[in-house]
Amino acid sequence: MAKTLDRYYRIIRKPRVTEKGLKAVERARAYPFEVHPLANKIEIRQAVEALFDVKVESVRTMRMLGKYKRMGRFFGKRPDWKKAIVTLREGYAIEDFY
Repeated sequence: MAKTLDRYYRIIRKPRVTEKGLKAVERARAYPFEVHPLANKIEIRQAVEALFDVKVESVRTMRMLGKYKRMGRFFGKRPDWKKAIVTLREGYAIEDFY
């Protein structure tokens, strides 16, 4: 069981706390997460259901490109990452999400 939970924690990295995300949680039970870039929708669904003890209605994923930044005369790029919007079934909620 511990190996399975460890695997799920590798898939779901962290919640994305933003104002827009808070509105989505209140309005549509849609929770944004940063997930592993190679995780697919089925793995994300299984991880959220196991970690938070909820039922998932749908999962939407998107790849977010890292921004190019400059520090003085040096240029760099933030890493690319993957975002998942997880919509829960009616009657379910993730307590203490934020």
